[in-house]
Amino acid sequence: MSSTVEAYPPLRVKDRVLMGPGPSPVHPRVLEAMSLPLYGHLDPEFVKLMDETQNRLRQVFRTGNKLTIAVSGTGSAGMEAVVVNLIEPGDKMLVCVNGVFGERMCDVAERARAEVVRIDRPYGEAFTPEEVEKAIKAHKPAVVGIVHAETSTGVWQPVEEIARIAHENGALIAIDTVTSLAGVPVEIDGWDIDAVYSGTQKCLSCPPGLAPVSFGDRAMAKLRARKTKVQSWYLDLTMIEKYWGSDRFYHHTAPISMNYALYEALGLVLDEGLEARHARHMLNHKALAAGIEALGMRYFTQEGFRLPQLNCVVIPDGVEDMPVRKRLLEEWGIEVGGGLGPVKGKAWRIGLMGHGSCPENVRLVLAALETCLRDLGAVKSSGEAVAAADAVYGSA
Repeated sequence: MSSTVEAYPPLRVKDRVLMGPGPSPVHPRVLEAMSLPLYGHLDPEFVKLMDETQNRLRQVFRTGNKLTIAVSGTGSAGMEAVVVNLIEPGDKMLVCVNGVFGERMCDVAERARAEVVRIDRPYGEAFTPEEVEKAIKAHKPAVVGIVHAETSTGVWQPVEEIARIAHENGALIAIDTVTSLAGVPVEIDGWDIDAVYSGTQKCLSCPPGLAPVSFGDRAMAKLRARKTKVQSWYLDLTMIEKYWGSDRFYHHTAPISMNYALYEALGLVLDEGLEARHARHMLNHKALAAGIEALGMRYFTQEGFRLPQLNCVVIPDGVEDMPVRKRLLEEWGIEVGGGLGPVKGKAWRIGLMGHGSCPENVRLVLAALETCLRDLGAVKSSGEAVAAADAVYGSA
């Protein structure tokens, strides 16, 4: 009796502990939701799900904005959607650049034919309201763009005062919350933010594929007053809002399973509670930071402006980036990120995002990292990193 050999066997993948800058570990309930049977994208039951997803997004963004939707695409699609809808050719946009994603916002704005004015801070440092105010008054932009959570460096940028300054000088403000949403406070109405975008694959613990965005009244007024068509047909919110609104006007076929996933992920966030979720991220960050300090390592990010969910730590002198990350992956299944841009080869980015922000992962990465560094002769400690983290948990 001959056996049949499958030429194309079912896909199987290795387990990974995702502790990089994203994607983050996905909750089993979210994965289960993605396996459910498909609805059509105009099915009445799917339309109900869209309505509830919008309601949940508003709660997580802390906003009442009517135009709060999930753009079909990753976080970068959210960035592009915000920029191309707010910018018309010749509009002046001030972009605050202190990392790779500020650089990307400049590129997107230039492609939308904005007159881009950029101000810069060294990677790893935050902007002060005073320096942004000086630039706004000097250049009088129509839109100010700034990254709330710079994924490339771990900078947590305060934006409330900058929003106030922008409005006092007749400008709109758009912020990037790809890495911050559901990990640290995001208060769209409380901070009076005009436009915001995020991504599903960070602290929402959902696979990459959707980009939550929200537009306030000022941003909607600018969108309604456009004299030219939005540069991107696919990201034109004047059409997309009709699909998400009461008209249900066909624009594109939504990624049904990804919408299931986001619906479930938002439910998990709201069940936990935003304040409790933020506190969990902060506690695990403090434990990790204690372990990092016990290893004699330091953070790349300016003190006082460090994201709890994205820890950017300096690689010790004499230690190579890739061999350590390769060993972490091969021996422990741990993925951590390397540096981007000028930080490449100089820092590791350790993510503690969403479902992956837990004591077990903190202890695992500290123990594995200590082993790697001890074998390289970079540290002499044995168990001190985990002990330092446990001391934080014990005093919480």
